[in-house]
Amino acid sequence: MTLHADDLASLRIERSASPGPLRSPRRALWIAAAIVLVLLSLAAYRLWSGDAAIPVTVARASAPSAAVNGVVLSATGYIVPHHVIYVNSKVTGRVAWIGVEKGDHVRAGQVLVRLENQEFRAQVEQARGQVLSARAYLEELQHGSRPQEIAQALHNYRQAEANLADDRATLARIESLAAQGIVAKQQLDDARAKFNADQQLAASLQQTYALARLGPRPEEIERARGALLQTEGALAYAEANLAATLIRAPVDGTILDRTAEVGELVTAEFASAATGGPVGSVVTLANLQDLQVELDIAQDDFAKLSPRQNAIVTTDAYPDRKYNGYLAEISPEANREKATVQVKVQIEKPDAYLRPEMNATVRFLANPAAAAQPAGVLIPRAALRGAGADRFVLLAFDGKALRRSVRVVSQATNGVYVAGLNGGETVIVSAPDSLKAGDAIRPAASQ
Repeated sequence: MTLHADDLASLRIERSASPGPLRSPRRALWIAAAIVLVLLSLAAYRLWSGDAAIPVTVARASAPSAAVNGVVLSATGYIVPHHVIYVNSKVTGRVAWIGVEKGDHVRAGQVLVRLENQEFRAQVEQARGQVLSARAYLEELQHGSRPQEIAQALHNYRQAEANLADDRATLARIESLAAQGIVAKQQLDDARAKFNADQQLAASLQQTYALARLGPRPEEIERARGALLQTEGALAYAEANLAATLIRAPVDGTILDRTAEVGELVTAEFASAATGGPVGSVVTLANLQDLQVELDIAQDDFAKLSPRQNAIVTTDAYPDRKYNGYLAEISPEANREKATVQVKVQIEKPDAYLRPEMNATVRFLANPAAAAQPAGVLIPRAALRGAGADRFVLLAFDGKALRRSVRVVSQATNGVYVAGLNGGETVIVSAPDSLKAGDAIRPAASQ
């Protein structure tokens, strides 16, 4: 078959219409550049969006499991015994025996510690002997002279009278002889001296006989009675010191601490801080059925309280257990440095779950019947926004601020209780005034 020239021309390949090997890589390069531009745009948008988020400070709303309603004030403090007794020794001595350990329950009068008592027993025996001697002397004076003593005094007096009569006769004879010059003057002087001496002796024995018949003077009896009282007092003091070597529990209670050991010196006068020196107390005792909660109330909130105001007590250790109480003690003075007033709440029926120095939360009630209703959720005071009936909080959720209307239930020293939250939400505490619901946020810190 014969082909014409026009037919052959139509079969020629036009190279200008073909993409050619150089144009395909250029198109791929443009596509890759466009993809990179899109990715860079997305990254820049994300970076710009992160920088636009408003930094805020947040806190978590907490709903106490043992919350109550009708709360006018909530405060935290520590459980303390109403009375803590530091049992000391009345005498100085070395510990011979200790019969208690920390945590033991003791009864009033129970022996806790025994001191060495040998020297105290010796002092008691010495004082007892002095009492017996003084009592015997007083009884002797009270009974007066015995008949035998009176008879002996009379006999002595009569013998002196007889001697005096003989001396008188002798003196008269010698005086007669001396007048005649028969005897010497010296013999006369000796007879007169003997007469005078026997005369004085007779007079003395006469008085002795008279006193024996009259008995002792009342003043002497009273002096003897005073001496007896003095020795009896010394005996009582020695016996008290001996009894004090047995250190007993003054009241029913629980041993909180044991501060002395066997062999240590316990003193009633002074205690030493040096190692091995005498100690001042042996045990610390308290009645754990008489517990209180010690609180420091801000002066701004003090006006909300009144004596014997009802309260509900809970502990951090056992938040599901509630205890009734009442305001039992208000300090007569405030703390200037902390701007607080100390109060104590009496726990009415404490049990074994409560221990001294436990953290406790006290919610003071407006009335006793309000204790069974929920008290709302605790939030920081700074998280509350708005005024009057339009109170609300801003929540941090999924990177944005959400508005939630709330109602203030009660005030607390560490925040406010509000209704309208469930507990566990993240509330915004600190943020710019321009922050509103829907704005992007970025938590910068938490409380």
